[in-house]
Amino acid sequence: MNTDETRELAAVYALGGLDGDDRARFEALLAAGDPDATAALREFEETLIAVAVPAPEPPPAHVKQALLDRIHAEERREPVRIPLRPAPSAPAAARRSWWPVAWAAAMAAGIGAIAVGSWISLSYENRLEALAQETRGLRAELDRQQSVLALVRDPTAQIVSLAGLEPAPTARARMIWSPPSGGLLVATGLPSPPAGKTYQVWAIAGTKPPVPAGLLEVDARGAGSLRVPPLPGVEAVDVFAVTLEPGGGVPAPTGPMYLAGKAAA
Repeated sequence: MNTDETRELAAVYALGGLDGDDRARFEALLAAGDPDATAALREFEETLIAVAVPAPEPPPAHVKQALLDRIHAEERREPVRIPLRPAPSAPAAARRSWWPVAWAAAMAAGIGAIAVGSWISLSYENRLEALAQETRGLRAELDRQQSVLALVRDPTAQIVSLAGLEPAPTARARMIWSPPSGGLLVATGLPSPPAGKTYQVWAIAGTKPPVPAGLLEVDARGAGSLRVPPLPGVEAVDVFAVTLEPGGGVPAPTGPMYLAGKAAA
C-alpha cells in the first residue's frame, strides 16, 4: 500500500466511514505500528478536533457597561472654570494675554478626555465585532463537520472509488454519496493545477449530461476534499468524475479527465 492510498484510507477512517476489507487492512497497519498510517490518522483526527473546539466567549456584558459608564461620567464632569479677570495686582498686558491661553488649555483638556473615551469605546466595539465574526466562522465550520459526520454514518450512503486516468495515473479518490444528503469527495495524488485552471467534479446519471458537483481545491501534496451538496433532480449517480477546467468552473466538461469511478449498481 503506497503513501497516497494510506492517506486516503486514513481520511475516511477518521470520519468513521471505512468498512469491510479496507477497514481491516488499515487497522492491520495501525496494529503493526505503520508510521505512515499512524501519522496520517493523527493528522486527520487533529483536524476534526480543531474545528470542534468551541469559540472563545466574548467578555461579559457588565464589563462593557462599566467602561461606558466611566466614559459618560467623564463627559458629564463639571468644566474647569477659569476667571475672566486676573487678580487686581496683575498688569493690564498680563490680563489681555493670560485668559485666552488658559481658556484654550481647558478646552483642549476637555476635548482630549472625550476623544480618549470615544477611542476606547470604539476599540472595544471593534474587538467585540471581531470576536463575533470569529465565533460565527467557527460555528459554520463546526456545522459543516457535523454534516460530514452524519453523512459517513448514514447506512444508506455508498462509497465510490475513483481511479487516476492518463493525466494522473497515481491519483486516487473516494466519494461517500447519499442522494438526499449529498456527498464527500476525498482525493490524493493530483498534480497542482496550472494557473487559471481548477479541478471540477461531475456526477453522471445514465445518458443525461454531466451535472457539475463543485470545484475541488488541492494542496501542495495533491490532496483535497469537497463537500458536495444534494444535486437537484439527481436520484442515482452512475459515475463520478474529476476534470481540469478553467478557473471558476464550466457548465459542461471541456478538459481532460483525471479521475473517474463507477458507482455500484
